[in-house]
Parts: sequence; C-alpha cells; structure tokens
Amino acid sequence: MLESMISAPTPTRAEASDVATAVYEGADAVMLSAETAIGQYPLESVAMMDRIAHRVQEDPLYYTALSASHMEHEHTNSDAISAAACQVAATVGAAAVVSFTSSGTTALRAARERPSVPILALTSSLATARRLALLWGAHCVHSTDIKSFSDMVQRAVRTAQREGIAEPGQRVVITAGVPFGTPGSTNVLRIAWIDR
Repeated sequence: MLESMISAPTPTRAEASDVATAVYEGADAVMLSAETAIGQYPLESVAMMDRIAHRVQEDPLYYTALSASHMEHEHTNSDAISAAACQVAATVGAAAVVSFTSSGTTALRAARERPSVPILALTSSLATARRLALLWGAHCVHSTDIKSFSDMVQRAVRTAQREGIAEPGQRVVITAGVPFGTPGSTNVLRIAWIDR
C-alpha cells in the first residue's frame, strides 16, 4: 500500500490516502509486502502505516463512519450476546470485551460491532488464535479450556491484566458458552472487576 517507500523514506499522498481510506472503511488489517521485504525503508514503512491508522482511528468521525455501514445482526443467541457485550462495555466503561471462543466466531461477532475497547479473545485452538491475529481490535491469547464459571472469570481477569489490557479497579465484559469448550454455544455474558 506504500509502494513508493520501497525506495523513498515517505509515501505519496495517494498512498497515504489509500491506507486511510481502508481504515475508514473498516478493514481488519492493512498489509505491507515489498516495502518491508526488499525495501530500503522497512522500519519507516511500518511506522508510517501505523501512524496513518492511528490518526484515522483518533478522528471523531471514524466511529460514525463505521456505524453507518453497520451490518445487520443474525437472529442467534451468539450474535445477541456479542452485540450486548459491546454495548454493556460502552455503558459501564469497561476496559475490554473478553471472548472465550473455540472456533473464533464469538470474537468475529464482537469485532463486527467495532467496540471502542479491545477484544481479548481467549481460545484453546492454536489455529483459531493464529487466524484471529488479524481480526480488527482483537488481541488473541492461546490458553487452555475453562472448566467452570469461577475459572472463566479468574482467567479473563488475570489474562486482561497480564496482557496490559486492563488495570486493577477496571471492569471487563466476558462472553462464553456453556457447556464450556463447545463451538457455537455462546450464551453467557458476565461483568467482572479487576481486583486491586
């Protein structure tokens, strides 16, 4: 996307505009290839793309533009829980939405809502963790399956704190499915405090 940076320290205006437009339109990820593989300015290319993406996301019109192109919800329990989790996170000022997911679908549904807080996706599947690495707003952690409600809350809270997503005194909104570890069973929403 910043092809001129293969041989120049700055992009053209058109290239910078292309990156900004992709972010405004809700792209999950933007990619550099030759700029970092064979280019003379690989670090500058990555820094420039990061700078453009952050500037767009700081624009007050960014979330307005995203909500204008919002997709319709599916009429499923999982979709309802994911949408509600993002709304609850905004209402209570939570630091993150924590999604326990086997297949990645719950995290995908949460990302579709474009919450203003990070999505911490916890999965026992390494393949799912790798796939979710490019998901909009998501930070994915590979972990073991949860066994109980208390394990769910403790793991969500500890992981959010360990990954630097939440601090003591903040809240997280947790989604999971019962029975635990069963793909497609998202039916739980829980608000938890990070202990001081």
